[in-house]
Amino acid sequence: MIISKTPLRVSFFGGGTDYPAHYEEHGGEVISTSIDQYVYVTVTRLNPLFEHKIRVAYSKTELVRTVDEIQHPSVRHCLRDLGIEEGVEVSVTTDLPARTGLGSSSAFTVGLLHALSAYQGKLISQENLAREAIHVEQKLICERVGSQDQVAAALGGFRRITFGKDFVFRAEPVPLSVDRRAQLQSHLLLFFTGITRLAEQVLEEQSSKVQVNAATLSAMRAQVAEAVDILCSARRELAEFGALLHEGWQMKRGLAACISNELIDQSYAKARAQGALGGKLLGAGGGGFLLIFAPPDRHDAIRKALAPLVAVPFGFEQEGSRLVYYQPRLAAFA
Repeated sequence: MIISKTPLRVSFFGGGTDYPAHYEEHGGEVISTSIDQYVYVTVTRLNPLFEHKIRVAYSKTELVRTVDEIQHPSVRHCLRDLGIEEGVEVSVTTDLPARTGLGSSSAFTVGLLHALSAYQGKLISQENLAREAIHVEQKLICERVGSQDQVAAALGGFRRITFGKDFVFRAEPVPLSVDRRAQLQSHLLLFFTGITRLAEQVLEEQSSKVQVNAATLSAMRAQVAEAVDILCSARRELAEFGALLHEGWQMKRGLAACISNELIDQSYAKARAQGALGGKLLGAGGGGFLLIFAPPDRHDAIRKALAPLVAVPFGFEQEGSRLVYYQPRLAAFA
């Protein structure tokens, strides 16, 4: 049995510039952090006595005889790409709901590739893990997804990630002091809107407007350097980070009509009325988690104002995807 543990992520600035249609021409850049909420993928050898040859368990259970019969696209393509044809079980558990803007789909693909590589007795670097996950999702599954989630899940940490042509990326740790990191963490609240959605559905309109939105996306990318300067300069007040989040959210809302909705707009307005300096909806939009930046002494008032939305505790993490259990099982029969 092999178990991988892969973090979800919170993206602060530059989201949208990590899509190939944009960064292949203009370059892309984001700043994000992995968080201490995880996707766990278990891979184990399937006893050949079973009639089915592959078992896949997620929100449903699939018992199939061939890889091509698997309905889950990431499992099907990862097994096929790695040449695993039968005799395997794959299951997933998550700390938070999927399809909520925290990069869970990519975290699953990263965690699955990590566990399957170990299943084959192969070591894979975190950088190659990110590249393989991008390849699976964008080239094999042909999903409308960006490239930041795979990098954040694989490498972990608080990072500034840049994207260029030919899927080249660079992920640099943001040099936050211990005190600054704790201060930032103390200003953040994460609320679940209760709405789950397929990112691809939300991104359809946004993807069709890449050229129209090019100037806005470039402005959103420029916020990354500004955010790093705020976080890493003793002369800058952390409140500026919140104001920058507010500015970025206004730009993001303009990328497509379906990014926000009445519930999200009302919740954000209520938070602002109670002292929040900024925030944003995480992920592609349309639902999921709402990130709020506010002074700690305003958190209780904001929680009350946004009820019945649930505030989810979280912290930053720095390890990325890793194997937490490895116990190879010998074949059941010779």
